[in-house]
Amino acid sequence: MAASETPKHDDVNVPQDRVQTALSRRDWLRLTIGASAGLALGSLVDVKAVRAANESLKLSNVREFTTSCNFCSCGCGMVATVRDNKLITLEGDYDHVVNEGSLCVKGMSMFPTHASPQRNQVPRYRAPGSDHWEDITWEDAVERISQKIRKTRDTTWIANEKAGDTEVPVNRTDAIAFLGGAQNTNEECYLFQKFARLLGTAYVEHQARL
Repeated sequence: MAASETPKHDDVNVPQDRVQTALSRRDWLRLTIGASAGLALGSLVDVKAVRAANESLKLSNVREFTTSCNFCSCGCGMVATVRDNKLITLEGDYDHVVNEGSLCVKGMSMFPTHASPQRNQVPRYRAPGSDHWEDITWEDAVERISQKIRKTRDTTWIANEKAGDTEVPVNRTDAIAFLGGAQNTNEECYLFQKFARLLGTAYVEHQARL
């Protein structure tokens, strides 16, 4: 090796961790600007106040529950976030096998519908000929509905039908029908079916077929 030749790192076996990376003038300029901006912001921003505000924005003291969208029979998964027994977010479940976190426009409208101030939270009744609705209790609503079901069933009850020359018992009513929804569980659908059969109706449908 010539005396004027500068030795290379490989030639003198300099350890790799001691080799320093050279900084260009552009890198020095970036570091200078970044440090200056950091010092300027540090003098203008209250770091403690920012941290306190950040803590209040985090989803702390919340519980998450998995559920299903109730608009159709696709069964898209959703995650409901609850704080103090109040729903605060409702979004797609990324771990769900059906929708993988995505939601259609109907699914995305579930939370705004739930949180809408125009949503009815108590039963309402409008008398025949009246021009306004009035709030009633849940007990009153159940009593009114049960009385109407009983009256309709007794009025339209068919005990027997002729099959040729023979009368056969049928014990049914053709004036009552049941419509299920995609949000109902298998257990709820089983109870609906039993209740419909006990009332004597064979008309049981599901809204997903509409």
